[in-house]
Amino acid sequence: MAKTPTAAPTKTAEAQRLDEALKQGVPWRQWGPYLSERQWGTVREDYSADGNAWDYFSHDQARSRAYHWGEDGLAGVSDDHQRLCFALALWNGKDPILKERAFGLANSEANHGEDVKEYYFYLDSTPTHSYMKYLYKYPQSAYPYVDLINTNRHRTRLDPEYELLDTAIFNEDRYFDVFVEYAKAAPTDLLIEISVSNRGPEESVIHVLPTLWFRNLWTWWPEEPKPSLTDASKGTGASTIAASNATLGDYSLYCEGQPLLLFTENETNNQRLFGTTNPTPYVKDGINDCLVADRQNAVNPSNTGTKAAAHYQLRVGARATAVIRLRLSNAAPAAADPFGAGFAQIFEARRRDADEFYRAITPPGVGEDAANVMRQALAGMLWSKQYFFYDVDKWLEEHRADPLLAETGAARNREWFHMISDHVISMPDKWEYPWFAAWDLAFHTIALSTVDIDFAKEQLNLLLVGAYQHPTGQIPAYEWNFSDVNPPVHGWATIFLYRMEQVLRDTRDLQFLKRVFGKLTWNFGWWANRKDSSGNNLYEGGFLGLDNIGVFDRSAPLPTGGYLEQADGTAWMALYSQNMLEIAVELASSDPAYEDLAANFVAHFVLIAHAMNEVGPDGMWDEEDGFYYDILRSPDGRTTRLKLHSMVGLLPLCAVTVVEKWQRERVSKVTEHLFQRLRRMPELAESIHATGPGHYGVAERGILALVNEDRLRRILSRMLDEKEFLSPHGIRALSRYHADHPYVFSVHGQEYRVNYLPAESDTGMFGGNSNWRGPIWMPVNVLLIRALMQYYLYYGDNFKIDCPTGSGNSMNLFEVAREIANRLTSIFLRDQAGRRPVFGGAQKFQNDPNWRDHLLFYEYFHGDNGAGIGASHQTGWTGVVAPLIEIFGHLDAQTYLEHGREAAFEL
Repeated sequence: MAKTPTAAPTKTAEAQRLDEALKQGVPWRQWGPYLSERQWGTVREDYSADGNAWDYFSHDQARSRAYHWGEDGLAGVSDDHQRLCFALALWNGKDPILKERAFGLANSEANHGEDVKEYYFYLDSTPTHSYMKYLYKYPQSAYPYVDLINTNRHRTRLDPEYELLDTAIFNEDRYFDVFVEYAKAAPTDLLIEISVSNRGPEESVIHVLPTLWFRNLWTWWPEEPKPSLTDASKGTGASTIAASNATLGDYSLYCEGQPLLLFTENETNNQRLFGTTNPTPYVKDGINDCLVADRQNAVNPSNTGTKAAAHYQLRVGARATAVIRLRLSNAAPAAADPFGAGFAQIFEARRRDADEFYRAITPPGVGEDAANVMRQALAGMLWSKQYFFYDVDKWLEEHRADPLLAETGAARNREWFHMISDHVISMPDKWEYPWFAAWDLAFHTIALSTVDIDFAKEQLNLLLVGAYQHPTGQIPAYEWNFSDVNPPVHGWATIFLYRMEQVLRDTRDLQFLKRVFGKLTWNFGWWANRKDSSGNNLYEGGFLGLDNIGVFDRSAPLPTGGYLEQADGTAWMALYSQNMLEIAVELASSDPAYEDLAANFVAHFVLIAHAMNEVGPDGMWDEEDGFYYDILRSPDGRTTRLKLHSMVGLLPLCAVTVVEKWQRERVSKVTEHLFQRLRRMPELAESIHATGPGHYGVAERGILALVNEDRLRRILSRMLDEKEFLSPHGIRALSRYHADHPYVFSVHGQEYRVNYLPAESDTGMFGGNSNWRGPIWMPVNVLLIRALMQYYLYYGDNFKIDCPTGSGNSMNLFEVAREIANRLTSIFLRDQAGRRPVFGGAQKFQNDPNWRDHLLFYEYFHGDNGAGIGASHQTGWTGVVAPLIEIFGHLDAQTYLEHGREAAFEL
């Protein structure tokens, strides 16, 4: 079929910028939204004795304490090494502090774990950040810091969270909508427009302080020359801050209207925090103290420093809007006036560019509301980039815990002393999770490939370079514990991105595939050698990112002793084997040496499948229940199936890959080797999906799958049962069956219980606010959709099943996949009553025209009503809703069946 590119269309202005960045090295991505939303409370800033990062560096300290490893701010941007930073500060004249960063509760303060207590929205962004738009909702009354902390702290896990809307601070619409827009005239020439809309019934005053500052390198790296900010207003026609940095060069921030400039240093206020002498009278919170406490001597009268702000005091009428314009540039504007007619023209051009870009990638049949969901999801993905700096060796040395120096201090991540992170990375949520997570990042690349395939490939490869990947082959999980284990989905993401680019650009990037394949082979070996302790091809991955889904804490020693053989860990490895096989087959087309590796991954898959599907007490398949379960292996060798109906038992469906005829022909020796092995050892083929001569599917396709046809039907009948897994808004992580039938496991007189919990968790397992005991999670749903589409390629209309179970509504598996995708996207779409399930019972979000179309992409969703729960800006993996809208907006079953997997990319 015809190849019509979907991400980065060649005729759009934004696509041309992407092309210039790739082929000419034009630094269109040098400046972007690379500030964190929260640097305080992170592992990198934690120098405590007990490793309690949240309490060691609090929000209250953040305004006064210079960060070591990164910076945060509202609607902020920086260069790609975060030397120079720009963000917004606000004051309503009533708050006890400037609003310089998003506030939220630490883990010890909230009844369901850490939680941001602000309303901000990533409304738009192009992939090069040539245009960006952000919205922050700022109350006109004093922000209720103490009320939020005290009320939540005294609630139990059985109570709902106390949110900012619950405080009544937005009653009568007494708040400001603060929109921040960026438009690039050139890669290093940023135009900034701040629009402040008073939504309230009366005139109100707001102080707006656009702030420019340097990240403090000079304190911890004395060899770094100290940069400077100075007042350079004379002769420019605008208040101007000149920024000079030995590495970055010189920049100027032009501020229209000649506001008062305030200067201080990005240095810790030791006097306030620790009662010791300050190195300078002008410290990080100097601008705060000058304005809020009316301490004029808190800022430098010489108008120089490393942190500076332009002070605008606006009196905004009821329902009126005031606009502030600024320009951050490393070159003098072409005209004498940096805010001449060209300013507005550039802004309008960039807005049109953004509209054009998203029109080009949005299927024509997608409605306006769904197109808005898709665009904001992708904008959230692009805004969630963050500069992440972490030299673990230096950090350990500062903790006196560096093993290379024979230091024995206690600190996390001692075995990762080799690791240096110094990159812009796609974050799960820049407030809730302002650090990368391995399996999150793989899903991020799927969504990012829709708009920026080059950045997606770079991100996927990032954790596999020597500065990250451990010498043993392990991929770092996340900064709280790099040694924890996330599902191995990098292989799946690799072949996805390769196929996507193959269609978009009609090219095969075999160098990318080779580079990633070598590191993945290393990682695969780590899994095979470290997570299969008994050598029986059943895996004990541990945590695997599914938090509290199990009966026990899967990262901790079991109360029974022994170990847990995990159905999900084993299924992940079966899928990993298939992904590696597909990559090896692709590489073998130009280098026959890869055929041996392809044969090796075939063998791995067959052995894993045989072990997992074995009938009897050692197998994970329960013939009576028609479901897969984890196996508890006791110290005396006894085995017990933990009969919990959870996502763990559904994930074996995902280990399926269709083998096209051309792929078999490409590696005919490997194909014959597989057939010979199955003929010689027929027991290996007894429980896996039959494939081979006489067993080909539609278009002579073969299939590698853990689950055969009979088991597929049995599992799907449970998965598509609305009394079990099928929610109105996707597939639940735990069956609703356990609402009335809790799973209970007793050991040593203690009960371990798992109930169906459709919303927040009622357990402190893993300490955060995540819950896998009933809600809907976007990433695993996407993998189930992918599996159904793979099975459909093999079966076509020869396999149909009731969806929902017992409804009499017979569907083929493509139709089932589309039904689940539709249920997932319905979370964000207005229903017939005009309500979006994602907003739950929040009436302000549901009904107010200034709220209802500004979307939040949560970490997970209520298992019964689809309301958003957990991290409110985890566009990271929830952003995969965008490619779901795109793919199913273009694709129909017949096209997909006729043209194979490529049809999912050739939109």
